[in-house]
Amino acid sequence: MASNGHVKIGIIGGSGLDDPDILEGRTERYVVTPFGKPSDALILGKIKNVDCVLLARHGRQHTIMPTNVNYQANIWALKEAGCTHLLVTTACGSLREDIQPGDIVLIDQFIDRTAKRVQTFYDGQPTSPTGVCHIPMADPFCSKTREVLLEVAQGLGVKCHPRGTMVTIEGPRFSSRAESLMFRQWGADVINMTTVPEVVLAKEAGLCYASIAMATDYDCWKEHEEAVCVDNVLKTMKENANKASSILLTAIPQICQMDWESTINAHKLMSQSSVMLPKH
Repeated sequence: MASNGHVKIGIIGGSGLDDPDILEGRTERYVVTPFGKPSDALILGKIKNVDCVLLARHGRQHTIMPTNVNYQANIWALKEAGCTHLLVTTACGSLREDIQPGDIVLIDQFIDRTAKRVQTFYDGQPTSPTGVCHIPMADPFCSKTREVLLEVAQGLGVKCHPRGTMVTIEGPRFSSRAESLMFRQWGADVINMTTVPEVVLAKEAGLCYASIAMATDYDCWKEHEEAVCVDNVLKTMKENANKASSILLTAIPQICQMDWESTINAHKLMSQSSVMLPKH
């Protein structure tokens, strides 16, 4: 199958889902951006003849805590590498009875509870682009890309929730029980520490961004369930990482066969038209 020259897939792997073995013909590239270094080397390769770039969000040794991930550098580096799409994976806690550990959620909304993270490339620094960007965020994720992932997940028989609201907390601690119960009242479905500002910056960069969220636990709101802990999260991720990998391996060649010109142009136009340049 010939690769669509207009499509290049960036993959950001979260906890337990940053294995470079899914790529064929791998090479590593260390880059520096105007915002510093990304979390790790860019791993370039192919999935079924489609050009892909893999980046471990927390570094391949998982040494970077969520607050200290250089989200600006990560997204900038993937865009500079020519990526048109970002398919990302993330571990998350479930805030709903029907989202069980091991389930996939294709999130379509977020609630931001972070406090220390830069959420724009236009941050006024000497190396940043000129202007101020007021990027619309009514629909944070690329709906067309999410539709492909959903169709693939259903075809593979993976239990997948077609939408969900992710609340992103600062971390690195987990929620208190009172917070967990509050997030449920707010209408959040799942909880993690990394969707924001990653999705915001991808939107600013004009990329087609979609997230495969895998529930690993019930956070700490659910009575008679063990509260979330690192051991259980890693155990569930190890048991279920093949689900996300299978979705990626199947979806990526399908994405490459589709016509993305109007979608990519719409994302780029939104990105460009959201910037207010200085008055002269």
